[in-house]
Amino acid sequence: MEENITIRLATIEDLPALQSVGERLFDYPIKPNRTIEFLKDKRHHLVLAYHRDVVVGMASGLHYVHPDKDPELFVNEVSVLDEFQRRGIGRKLVRFLVEYGKELGCKEAWVATEKSNIAAQKAYLAAGGILEDDPFVLIEFKY
Repeated sequence: MEENITIRLATIEDLPALQSVGERLFDYPIKPNRTIEFLKDKRHHLVLAYHRDVVVGMASGLHYVHPDKDPELFVNEVSVLDEFQRRGIGRKLVRFLVEYGKELGCKEAWVATEKSNIAAQKAYLAAGGILEDDPFVLIEFKY
């Protein structure tokens, strides 16, 4: 069954739709002040998947520069509502975000996920990602 899914960059006008889906799609409820801050920052990007007028998926990322490297895009989070999973929406969100990064002049995009998150790995590979041979080590600094 083909669904009418629209994928596009988020704007401030999407805030009510984001608040209505809140922690069903994000880790926590939407904070309006942080959402506005995020969307106003030219280096932060949020791509949304809409089914009719409801947000059913998102991918967030940021692009950055470093003194010795060309701009890169970091794909931060990707999420699709449970009832819309396994329909290629996550893959489409990632592709859109990565292509947008290319339009911004990024020379590379990257994402990390847990070894146990097989669904995410499949979506990233289906979106054109390449699995690195060198294992990734995560070190956190808790505040």
